[in-house]
Amino acid sequence: MSRPKKITIAGAGLAGSLLAVLLGKRGYEVTVLERRSDMRGKEVDAGRSINLALSSRGIHALKMAGLMEEVQQLLIPMRGRMLHFENGDCELMPYGQQEHEVIYSVSRRDLNCLMMTAAEKAEPVNVRFNQKCEAVDFEKQILMIRDEVTGIVVEEGFELLIGADGAGSRIRRSLIPAVNGSSESDILDHDYKELEIPAGAGGEFLVEKEALHVWPRGTYMLIALPNQDGSFTVTLFMPKTGETSFESLSSPEKVREFFASHFPDTLELIPSLEKDFFDHPQGMLGTVRCSPWNYKDVALILGDASHAIVPFHGQGMNAGFEDCSELIRLHDQHDGDWSKVLPEFDAIRRPNAHAIAEMALENYITMRESVADPLFQLKKEIGFELEKRFPNRFVPRYSMVMFHRLPYSDAFKRGEIQQNILAELAAGNESIKDINFELAETLVKQKLTIVDLDSPI
Repeated sequence: MSRPKKITIAGAGLAGSLLAVLLGKRGYEVTVLERRSDMRGKEVDAGRSINLALSSRGIHALKMAGLMEEVQQLLIPMRGRMLHFENGDCELMPYGQQEHEVIYSVSRRDLNCLMMTAAEKAEPVNVRFNQKCEAVDFEKQILMIRDEVTGIVVEEGFELLIGADGAGSRIRRSLIPAVNGSSESDILDHDYKELEIPAGAGGEFLVEKEALHVWPRGTYMLIALPNQDGSFTVTLFMPKTGETSFESLSSPEKVREFFASHFPDTLELIPSLEKDFFDHPQGMLGTVRCSPWNYKDVALILGDASHAIVPFHGQGMNAGFEDCSELIRLHDQHDGDWSKVLPEFDAIRRPNAHAIAEMALENYITMRESVADPLFQLKKEIGFELEKRFPNRFVPRYSMVMFHRLPYSDAFKRGEIQQNILAELAAGNESIKDINFELAETLVKQKLTIVDLDSPI
């Protein structure tokens, strides 16, 4: 049996910090190597704040680590999507039907700072900043580490190495060739840019506080998530090139004209529109897929390092946190025998990572285009009614992903079946009153098994 006493984690981001807490609580000597300097006490880089959406999978992992009570202070509930149409009308589309079916807006920076501090308190955990992992020799179990301040490169041995070092992971780049594996990064042909709706007088929220605001416009969209200070982080997603694209918005005048035409209700809300648009960086979006995730029983990659996804389902952080909770579940199940834990983790989590990657890409189309379609809204209404009638069989896919812990791969498969049922029921109909619910019962009972919505594997 392989039972290391010391564990090295590359990356003190969200997943790396959470995992350090969980492993520290189990008595491991944990060293966390972080390439960046300590972000605590520093200003966040303009245009790089990106709010996150915390949901059930992430909450479960935080509770496991004993951190949810602290994190709760950072959260703002969002009960649905507030759709903003070009004619100025607004409509709230609830995420679910139950009181608890909400997601929570949280600042990435604030959450990461809290979790770094929690990791340092979870003795024996040591977080070292400005330490860049350059390369790995897995057979000799040696890490090459560059000190980003001095430039000095040293070799350090490790017993078990876990790469949680993000989408550009150095650990992944070393691991995949070492196991003759495969890795691909698919860059989306859409980018993003962050803007801000500042707080009103006295910290007033200028639009509905408890909602994720969406301006769906077909091939592009604007979204806004609330912050605790009354402001909203606004993100524009659109093609990189083309007639309507970031490339076409080449001057302050063109930016203002574009917003006046397509997001007219935001002009007064975003007073520094032109300045922020050109001051803030244009970020790219992509999906990482690779196989396998482990090197024998001495190394593993997880979180964005193994399965970075686009942000449109709000599951990047939650999937990374679920990696941590599942790794610890397997660790406890196998009594710390990492020779069993690592390959089983890879076998269980990789199909789920592929599934949420696909659902995240699909949800971009949903958010920017489908939500404004009357047929989409009718199907959503039918889905809610079927959930009421058959709660242990029919659960909307969004709910399975966001409010439960059913494996992503199962949610994906059941979601496809449910979409076919909804398409058949909605065909030729305009209202929920027109739906044949006798047929609905037959279809649901024929095609959907009873499901345990919080099955961990």
